[in-house]
Amino acid sequence: MKEISAGGVVYRRTEEGKLQIQLIQDRYGKVSLPKGKMEAGETVEQTALREIAEETGLRGNIIAPIDQIKYQYQHDTYGTVDKEVHYYLVEAIGGDLQAQVEEIRGVDWFEPLDAWRRQKQSGYDNNNRIVSGALELLGIPFT
Repeated sequence: MKEISAGGVVYRRTEEGKLQIQLIQDRYGKVSLPKGKMEAGETVEQTALREIAEETGLRGNIIAPIDQIKYQYQHDTYGTVDKEVHYYLVEAIGGDLQAQVEEIRGVDWFEPLDAWRRQKQSGYDNNNRIVSGALELLGIPFT
């Protein structure tokens, strides 16, 4: 069985022109990115934008694809599932920042290098290249 999910690294510019990156805290207390499963009739891009809106309260525009993460996991009913997660760089264009408490513990904005530090310290390893890819697309040196 194959399962497709999508999400994104959301960014904004403050009124002062400062760039900020959004990170969520998932239900396990880990730093993560908004994402979720594709629904029937959706494109991968539509899935990413819907999941971001549902989990964080924000509307966005996709700027560029970042990368995909592929892995397998065991499902009680379906056995081995091939999981594919598509990530996009997404500019926040509206909405009110609000965590979907049924899914995640929190969501907030961070300066880019702080977001990178938090990802490295408390995030999932397979998201390192997603966050670093977003920073590269935004022209932020992070090493």
